[in-house]
Amino acid sequence: MTRLSPLSVPYRAVQRSASIAFALAFFAFTGGTAFGGVLGGLGAVALVGVAVLGIAGYELAYFRRFEYELTPDTLDIRSGVFSRRNREIPYRRIQNVDISRNVAQRLVGIAAVNLETAGGGETEGSLRFVSYEEARRIQSEVARLKRGGTDGDAPEPEQELLFELTPRELAIVGALSFDLRLPGLVFVFGSTVFPIVASYVDVPLPTGSAAAAGVGIVALVLLVALVSWAAGFASAVVNYYGFRLTRVGDELQYERGLLQRYNGSIPLDKLQTLTVEDNPLKRRFGYATLLVETAGYAPGSDGTNGSGRASRGSEAAIPLATRDRVLGLVADLEGVELPTFEGPPTRIRRRYAVRYSLVLGAATLALYGANRFLPQEVPWFVPLALVPVAVVAGALQWRHRGYALADDHFVTRNGFWKRETRVVPYYRVQTVIERRTIFQRRWRVSTVTADTAGSISLVGGDATAVDIEVADAAELRETLNDRLREALSARHEARRQSRQAALGIRAAEPDRDADASDSGAVTDDEAGVSETPEFVEEAEPTTAENEDEGEREGESEDEGESESEPESEDEDEGEETEVERKADDPFIWGASAESGDDESDDDGR
Repeated sequence: MTRLSPLSVPYRAVQRSASIAFALAFFAFTGGTAFGGVLGGLGAVALVGVAVLGIAGYELAYFRRFEYELTPDTLDIRSGVFSRRNREIPYRRIQNVDISRNVAQRLVGIAAVNLETAGGGETEGSLRFVSYEEARRIQSEVARLKRGGTDGDAPEPEQELLFELTPRELAIVGALSFDLRLPGLVFVFGSTVFPIVASYVDVPLPTGSAAAAGVGIVALVLLVALVSWAAGFASAVVNYYGFRLTRVGDELQYERGLLQRYNGSIPLDKLQTLTVEDNPLKRRFGYATLLVETAGYAPGSDGTNGSGRASRGSEAAIPLATRDRVLGLVADLEGVELPTFEGPPTRIRRRYAVRYSLVLGAATLALYGANRFLPQEVPWFVPLALVPVAVVAGALQWRHRGYALADDHFVTRNGFWKRETRVVPYYRVQTVIERRTIFQRRWRVSTVTADTAGSISLVGGDATAVDIEVADAAELRETLNDRLREALSARHEARRQSRQAALGIRAAEPDRDADASDSGAVTDDEAGVSETPEFVEEAEPTTAENEDEGEREGESEDEGESESEPESEDEDEGEETEVERKADDPFIWGASAESGDDESDDDGR
């Protein structure tokens, strides 16, 4: 068994005691009147000292009671001071091993190691802290053992550098980034503090004409935009400084970060969706971002992918590069080039224009009603001047939407200000959903969504064909189901042949045997030659295993929604899903799922 780094004891003690000591000292010196005068100061020092000694003692006991070991099949962790906990994490469940180091940890030469499992939203195991050399050894050993390696002297897979962010590209990433979190915090702080200050200080409120008020609003908007851009620039530089992406065997490994340095991996066999993301500025200068979505967890992320976006399993494989380089990596990873998209019908442009115009109308009515309560008149008619802009926005939204059926992938495109092109392999599709809202039924269109194991359809994280003809939507749904079954069958057959080859089993050749029998040749059996019995393959069941995710249940959401969950197969878990179609309503399908292996329960799904 191996212990943590001895330097983890003082580091963890200082890390834990700093905030507690500060809080106790602040209470004793400012509000702790129970100590009284000089005695209060001495009591505070004694209390802080006792707290620091207690924390140091606990961390020493934690260090002595924490052990881990890399066995041939599992990573074993034993920990706990008062309550012991023993964990055995199979290598096949470990999705990635992430290494993180902040500035202080880099100075003392230690690192934190997080072990993430597929489908888990929390860290399965954490080693805080080991030396950086030990962290890299653990990362490489887990990767080797996941590949089934047994020889410790076996050579490491070759590393192929796929992408490296240059300083110029890093500056462009910052220049094209915006972060609204800082202005939001300033607004919350100002809205809380300003009334308190105003109650003690006579703050003159500006009065003037409506034009002066309009100038003030414009200045406020510009200030918020400037602060958002500055915050986005700083966040992008801090997150993506020194970004490198390499391919090592069957994994993508990345390294990034200025203050907090991350080393992580993205397993290729867990890729669910590739997303090419851009905006008008990026399109104008020919740049794009590539996001990789895995089954459940985004490696090296803390809830966001570095740009304020909730990760949900998404990680920036390339934060910014020329569009040709991004599309080249997509072709390298998935073997697909972006096809020609089929967009919504032409009449949908009017729908989008009407939608934006209604928003402007609501804003106009709100301003008009506010004139009854405000001491001075507000220019309520200003939003009406933006109606032509609403018409143009509707046309742009219509133009940038579409879908395509490639040979092995379903590709969708949506959005103008943040356009996302999603590439999903057919065998990764978990559920095909068709939705028709009240408004869509009026326009005779539907939305078809291909749900995957790594996406959350309720927040729009799926590959979605929006506002297509009802007949086309039904055909698209059926086509996706058929291609999913074909892709799963092909993968199942390829794995079966691979297993037979690994076991040294030769497939039967019935045609040759039949020809020999017809020609009157004497077969080995007739001659009395004894050989190994011929391998006979049993008939495969009609159900297939689910590739990544495990058990799924399909539920129809409303009267205008249909959902079909085709057969899917799981390469790791062995779960089976059976589809049943309800014929009484063409827009409501039901799917029932049965788990054929208890392994999925172990995976937390």
